[in-house]
Amino acid sequence: MMERALAARFATRRRRNGIATGLAYAATAFGLGWLVLILGALLWKGLSALSPAVLIEMTPPPGSAGGLLNPIVGSLMLTVLAVVIGTPIGILAGTYMAEYGRYDRLSSVVRFINDILLSAPSIVIGLFIYEVMVAPMGHFSGWAGGVALSVLVIPVVVRTTEDMLSLVPNALREAATSIGLPRSLAITRICYRAARAGMVTGVLLAVARISGETAPLLFTSLNNQFWSTNFNGPISSLPVVIFQFALSPYKDWQALAWTGALIITMAVLALSITARTLVSSGKQS
Repeated sequence: MMERALAARFATRRRRNGIATGLAYAATAFGLGWLVLILGALLWKGLSALSPAVLIEMTPPPGSAGGLLNPIVGSLMLTVLAVVIGTPIGILAGTYMAEYGRYDRLSSVVRFINDILLSAPSIVIGLFIYEVMVAPMGHFSGWAGGVALSVLVIPVVVRTTEDMLSLVPNALREAATSIGLPRSLAITRICYRAARAGMVTGVLLAVARISGETAPLLFTSLNNQFWSTNFNGPISSLPVVIFQFALSPYKDWQALAWTGALIITMAVLALSITARTLVSSGKQS
């Protein structure tokens, strides 16, 4: 009697496990199916307008041939500026929380604020930078766009830096202290080297995060139809051009928007693959 009851219970559990596994596979297939459809449409429409002219010609007026050189260069300039501003701040903050004030109340407050910034809508950050920079200056500028993107870079770099430094064995710090190495040198020459792969990965993930941001740039750097490398004025960027061209009624602009979306997608994919490769190499070493 007992064996029969156990067998019935085991069969019930197997049925429930099979149902749960089937639902999990179905959910995975549903999500991957939409991803394949999106990527398929992006490749189909993006590759149709992809040509060398896209990389060497300026954005055209309606009805004319052209490319995306000025928004591509503008996006690179804004991204570099954001990384230059945000990376040192993020590394320094993450270093303090991991090495100097791991259990301090200030570190707890910073972690809480950092978590809020990680999930904050980018349009809110764009509005904030508009109020503190664009409005007082009286005009849109590349500086404001770079600062807005740097605010998105900082929390990602802070989180990865703190996590990677926290994974460094304390034995390395104790060994550095035993030979009389100052704490600052122990951090820069030992801890940073041990956590280098993860810290670089954090910067790459931050770059991937800001590569497709449109909302903060609409309130800060706006856009520029012409070639411009002047940070004191409006500057072109690929996400904003995609946004404007996709909403336009002109077929040639819409085709360029698809091509620009393909370029951003491939760039983000390359950054993500590089970040995962660095994480894997760091774990193996």
